[in-house]
Amino acid sequence: MSRLAARFAALKAAQRSAFIPFITAGDPDAATTQALLRALPGAGADIIELGIPFSDPMADGPAIQASSLRALNAGISVTKIFNLVASFRSVDTQTPLVLMGYYNPIHAYGIERFIADAAAAGVDGLITVDLPPEEDAVLREPSRAQGIDVVRLATPTSGPQRLKTITADASGFLYYVSVAGVTGTKEVAEDAVAAAIERVRRTSQLPVAVGFGIRTPQQAAKIARLADAVVVGSAIVTRIAAAHAKGLAGEALLAHTLEFCRELSDAVHGARGQTC
Repeated sequence: MSRLAARFAALKAAQRSAFIPFITAGDPDAATTQALLRALPGAGADIIELGIPFSDPMADGPAIQASSLRALNAGISVTKIFNLVASFRSVDTQTPLVLMGYYNPIHAYGIERFIADAAAAGVDGLITVDLPPEEDAVLREPSRAQGIDVVRLATPTSGPQRLKTITADASGFLYYVSVAGVTGTKEVAEDAVAAAIERVRRTSQLPVAVGFGIRTPQQAAKIARLADAVVVGSAIVTRIAAAHAKGLAGEALLAHTLEFCRELSDAVHGARGQTC
């Protein structure tokens, strides 16, 4: 059983939703990312999404765009990201880690080389936001051979027929983008998400993670009552940026970020059985 499958099975048995924090690799520097990766499980992260910075992140809002720019300016690269993952995996063999990004850096690195190095480092899944299901066999097939899940995305505009296409050959989990548009710019609509998750579950038995538009512990708790996982990205990245802008670094920046992540994870993990 893969790390992702094992984690979702354990959470289902415990009747809990998963907390999935997103951070951008190399933001504001590689040392901070390394420290965050090692500390996030202790702050309640069930699965970690690690963003691959890209110069033209079209699906991301201002916060994550800015984090990618900071990381690129600090010298992050795909090779360094794999080194970060390998360092994390040397101390944590249980927490699933998923890379999220765009196809261009993967293509530039070389697909076969990318998949082989990802597997060697300990990556569990890939989310490639600009590669639709009709075109992702180029990643999906070699990834599956290496035991890496290719996670697909559904959106508010995904109708029944489109959902069948998205869920066919999907693995790991399904990522439901709760708002139309880019990350971090709109608030999630709980009723709409509930209806969308119901539609997705009629098509697939994979766990459903919900992301985009979740900024507060209160919002995270509401979604945790509906979904198998809650992804928070822009709000965490904004927290990192604010700390960095204030001159916080090292342990101070780490503590500032992890405090927020604990609030989010406590809200997600305690949501089931509570009323709004």
